[in-house]
Amino acid sequence: MMADLKELLKDNDVTFPYKPGYFRVTAVMKKQFERDGYIIVRSLLGSDELSKLKEALESDDGLMRHSFTRDDGHGRFSKLCLWNHPGNDITGMVGRCEKVAGTMEQLLEGEVYHYHTKLMMKEPHTGGSFVWHQDYGYWYKNGCLFPDMGTAFIAIDKCDQDNGCLKVLRGSHHLGRIVHKTVGDQIGADMERVELIKQVLPLVHVELEPGDALFFHCNVLHQSDQNSSDRRRWAFLIAYNRASNNPMFHHHHPQYTPLMKVPDSAILECQSPMDMTGKWFMNPNDDLRIR
Repeated sequence: MMADLKELLKDNDVTFPYKPGYFRVTAVMKKQFERDGYIIVRSLLGSDELSKLKEALESDDGLMRHSFTRDDGHGRFSKLCLWNHPGNDITGMVGRCEKVAGTMEQLLEGEVYHYHTKLMMKEPHTGGSFVWHQDYGYWYKNGCLFPDMGTAFIAIDKCDQDNGCLKVLRGSHHLGRIVHKTVGDQIGADMERVELIKQVLPLVHVELEPGDALFFHCNVLHQSDQNSSDRRRWAFLIAYNRASNNPMFHHHHPQYTPLMKVPDSAILECQSPMDMTGKWFMNPNDDLRIR
């Protein structure tokens, strides 16, 4: 592990461009995911795909009716919307397509199913922060026995240090699950432990252009600051669970449900971009993590 740590400290991130018709998850990508806990794919969504997705996300008649806010514990709030089944709308096509779901299957080395999708909205000057945490810090409490889970974080807007981009501790998935506790409306990692880890592992600001994607393992420590800029920071996150990791009990996210994948072309070909049928939007009062 010491040799691996030296590599983490020495090497810079390598990003991978998405080329329609040519994109494949390579051995190099898998090796980096295993080593760092994440990979970045540039321009995963093309401009036309992103435009169609944004139009649906921004409509007051669709997802926005199901949004809610979360207190960051520091006087600000972030708005989000979360749903458990992908559905047949444009957001479902993104979550079910090969270049997103298929990539996660390659990285997690097995069949995955849709655990949930969320739109995270940090508005200018008011968007709240998200504390240091691992997603498995609370998915563990949902009856998922193994950390065979991951998330595709797709930038809707430019994400940089000024508007509260994601920060990760590279290689932190090797630490295993860390103890978490409630912070405001969030669940955060033990900060004494995090401060020690920050002395050892590199902190990376994940700056993304619209359409770029970060694929990351559920045990990667990550955090984002408040948005004090003049620009909003919206991000679209699809979480996946390995089919072999079916949660042991029912909770506010789904048990194993076979994912009906679609070709990448389904995004632009979607004829019902705002069909909210069967998406099972989450009521924050049902979130077992903050009880």
